[in-house]
Amino acid sequence: MRARSVSSLAATALAAALALTACGGSGHGSSGAASTAPTPTLAPVPAVKAADVRVLVGRWIGERKDYFEFKADGSGVWKQGGQTLWTGQAIPDGKNKYRFSWQGKDPQSGSYWGATIDAKGRLVFAGTNQTYSKAKRK
Repeated sequence: MRARSVSSLAATALAAALALTACGGSGHGSSGAASTAPTPTLAPVPAVKAADVRVLVGRWIGERKDYFEFKADGSGVWKQGGQTLWTGQAIPDGKNKYRFSWQGKDPQSGSYWGATIDAKGRLVFAGTNQTYSKAKRK
């Protein structure tokens, strides 16, 4: 297996693990006999002002050729190799800090499911601690 294939597979596996963790495990509620923990309830996504997410607008490219792309309303997508890893809403969570919605809801916690803009103007995704640079406009 090529190194690039292994790193892509690892990134996809990490995204899946984060996704399952963010939604409380299997994503299927408490249908299994072994599941005793209640499914967490998530808050509705709050209204987001364009001014609060202005710094995010555009495409942010990572070293592994994955990217985040955000619109002026805060909606966003995370993609790699033609696969969509996440779609949702960036929710302001302090100065240069954002949490990401999950399945149309606001997790309100889970510091790994969001991003910050660092002092160098790069997006740092907490889920992988990878940095993303803003793409130049064409």
